Amino acid sequence: MITTLKKVIFSSALTVASITFLTPQILQAHCQVPCGIYDDEARVHAMLEDATTVAKSIKLINKLAGKTDAQSQNQMTRWVMNKEKHAQNVISTISDYFLTQRVKAEQKDYAERLAKHHAVIVAAMKAKQNADAKYADALTTSIEALTPYYTKDKHKH
Repeated sequence: MITTLKKVIFSSALTVASITFLTPQILQAHCQVPCGIYDDEARVHAMLEDATTVAKSIKLINKLAGKTDAQSQNQMTRWVMNKEKHAQNVISTISDYFLTQRVKAEQKDYAERLAKHHAVIVAAMKAKQNADAKYADALTTSIEALTPYYTKDKHKH
């Protein structure tokens, strides 16, 4: 049974790796013209939804762990892929939107903002690497730490 589980995990990892690295990545970045149209709150909200999906995926991965029937293995693979996708959405939003367009070197608290945005990327990476709920919680907490920067009354559009 342990050998079968190892095979399932290895197979799942190969599937995720092939999807992640062998298919072209479509970047969902907001335009880099820049167009001047920003909805920071919506992007933070979307990242929080992604983090919730990561948490649910981790919960169901753990629920399916140890099951060896084909349906459970199929569902396990799907939940792993789902977790990867949503954690990557967070990473892409931070790097392609916030770090390129909203975090500016001339801001007084630039170093603090940079560190907090970096913390989100690291938390998302760790959530991708692990199947423990504490990593999903850390991802949510790191995203929530950005909310004071992105309220409608703080930004000129």
